[in-house]
Amino acid sequence: MYQSISSKPVNTLNLTWNRDLFLRTLIRTLSGTLQDIVGLEEASGFISVVGQSMGGEMNQDYKSALEVSKLSRQQIAYVLVDLKRRIQGDFYVIEQNDEKIVFGNRTCPFAEQVINRPVMCMMTSNVFGTITANNLGYAKVELQETIAKGNSGCRITVYLKPTEEAEDADGREYFKGIEAEA
Repeated sequence: MYQSISSKPVNTLNLTWNRDLFLRTLIRTLSGTLQDIVGLEEASGFISVVGQSMGGEMNQDYKSALEVSKLSRQQIAYVLVDLKRRIQGDFYVIEQNDEKIVFGNRTCPFAEQVINRPVMCMMTSNVFGTITANNLGYAKVELQETIAKGNSGCRITVYLKPTEEAEDADGREYFKGIEAEA
């Protein structure tokens, strides 16, 4: 039984808190604290470690579910869009070829919590980079536009080969690592 601490019972208060909002706020607060204390570059490094670990797990899950030992370029594009859809993002493929996949996004999975927290975008960079590199050997992820930085949507390019265009891009490189056996 809920106790009343005013004229209204606590359990009838019109509050928006739920598990999803709590977790998004927790991640925003943690990343913001890191960003404020150690700076954007160092905070990005910490978040990158988490994203890389999660990307490895997600890669294994998708390969197991698809019953393949390695994802093709086309499968990677579908997997990355599906992954973001499952966590309430709205990613889509703008273009793809043997050298790159360009994604757009209309809705961030972190929702409004991502505003002014570009360090949170390292999760996307590392998950996309880790999954792509572990299957194709190489990836470079360029976050060209992000909701976190005030854009109306995101534009993310995942380079699949170290081409001249990829080398000129401002992004993070990923290389195939040693994967744990499932």
